[in-house]
Amino acid sequence: MNTLTLVIGNKNYSSWSLRPWLLLKQAGIPFSEIVIPLYQKDSDAKILEHSPAGKVPILKDGDRTVWDSLAIAEYLNERFPDRGLWPREEGARAMARSISAEMHSGFMDLRNECPMNVRRKPSQIVLGDGAHEDIRRIQEIWTECRSKSGKDGPFLFGKFSIADALYAPVVFRFTRYAIPMNEASQAYADTVLALPAIKEWIDQAVLEPWVLKSDEK
Repeated sequence: MNTLTLVIGNKNYSSWSLRPWLLLKQAGIPFSEIVIPLYQKDSDAKILEHSPAGKVPILKDGDRTVWDSLAIAEYLNERFPDRGLWPREEGARAMARSISAEMHSGFMDLRNECPMNVRRKPSQIVLGDGAHEDIRRIQEIWTECRSKSGKDGPFLFGKFSIADALYAPVVFRFTRYAIPMNEASQAYADTVLALPAIKEWIDQAVLEPWVLKSDEK
């Protein structure tokens, strides 16, 4: 019997929700989902019904509750060790964990200036120096990972891993804000966007009725 439930925010805007959702889909792990629209009058109260942290995403596994995207990813790796959610090779796994932690805690200028908006028609905006540095660093990461560890497939470490789930929202930021990419980064972005799970996420995001004006840049 499936016991996993993922509590997420709006699919159009919630980059953190996309990460564990995509990981579960790619790993073929069955789960049910609860969508709580963010920044509504009752959003906080509804989220607090599932986690005292008051933030999405939240994974519920029977009587266990796990929150925070990276913590959920690590929990799933331990819960389903046969799914290969981290690269098997030790060096690649260390690199994957490092860049995932870097994504989890960094790139704040890009996050703030280019909020995730799946429905956004691609167009450029003026970005600050910090956002440009974030863009440079992310493309450096993607290029290095593909060069060193991408021989067994089209993802950062060949096969899809937690690192790809962590960076998937960045693909939306790059494409929706028409950010120029180098050849390796463009190829990687195209690979992520071609995933059936990503197409499903987009289709559902487009149908959402909620609009967050603060994220409509």
